[in-house]
Amino acid sequence: MELKKLTEDAIQLLKNLIETPSFSSEENKTALLIEDWFTKNQIPFQRTKNNVWVTNKYFDESKPTLLLNSHHDTVKPNSAYTNDPFKAIVEGDKLYGLGSNDAGGCLVSLIATFTHFYALKNLKYNLVIVASAEEESSGQNGLNSMLPIIPNIDVAIVGEPTLMNLAVAEKGLVVFDAVVTGTPSHAAHPNNNNSIYNTIEVLQWFKDFKFKKSSDSLGDVKMTVTQINAGKQHNVVPAHVDLVIDVRVNDAYSNQEISDILQKEAPCTKITPRSLRLNSSSIDINHDLVKAGIEMGRTTYGSPTLSDQSVLSCQSLKLGPGDSTRSHSANEFIYISEIEEGIKIYVELLNRVIV
Repeated sequence: MELKKLTEDAIQLLKNLIETPSFSSEENKTALLIEDWFTKNQIPFQRTKNNVWVTNKYFDESKPTLLLNSHHDTVKPNSAYTNDPFKAIVEGDKLYGLGSNDAGGCLVSLIATFTHFYALKNLKYNLVIVASAEEESSGQNGLNSMLPIIPNIDVAIVGEPTLMNLAVAEKGLVVFDAVVTGTPSHAAHPNNNNSIYNTIEVLQWFKDFKFKKSSDSLGDVKMTVTQINAGKQHNVVPAHVDLVIDVRVNDAYSNQEISDILQKEAPCTKITPRSLRLNSSSIDINHDLVKAGIEMGRTTYGSPTLSDQSVLSCQSLKLGPGDSTRSHSANEFIYISEIEEGIKIYVELLNRVIV
């Protein structure tokens, strides 16, 4: 199909997606909109729960497979919204609406790109596209659940807002629950083992601790105490203080290694990871996708933010229209020109690599 028409249709699809609420695990209606796109373009699709997926017309099991992925779920609207988050508002080049930037613009651009290549013969790679659910919640029924169902993937492009630059690595995430204990007592009595006071030293340790190994693309591991909770009465010293620690893991460590280090070193009574499955990810700087992107004038960088790359074991590249600093913000928007540029860059990139 003519690229101009595909682009116009993709922008209209994004408007429709914005006006259809799709919080994580509640994406049924946006999945129907995506189904309708493929139906109108006479492309057979499959759906697993709220994940819609398609393979290219001339899929050949002897060839490597490239995954195109982005998500159609959203977070709940920021409380500071002044616009209607579920209304697609166009002002000049700006398209406002919840999920416009994260990651609707990427999703519709990838859908348009896939549609462009769908019926082409003799591609060097098979193409699979997955419009996935539950990315924002890292849920069990998102892209991770699709990996045993779709064909085996050799490399992936994950659509997230990167200003169409090449995120060649992405930090993983481990969230820890930690406990600092002490002696419970009446506040009026002496107590040299107050759990809240004991937490002062622990917090200082977390603030000062440095993981030894840095990464060329992702820098240092970043560890941040993000929650603290203790006590229920003004006159009772609590038995324990609960902490939550957010650790963004570079590609020099596995999540298991981070967990082992903290369980050995952290001065807590107990520290436990919630999950070890959201790993760091990367792609070889010499991979054809990266080399082609650099030849097109795109820059490379390491991303500190998490995406569905974290559930992939293959090499993956994060690339998409929009700016991640707008994600989850009030009055979220994407520039229409960013979508237009995004589709052109995706198509040119794949022309250089798979045609």
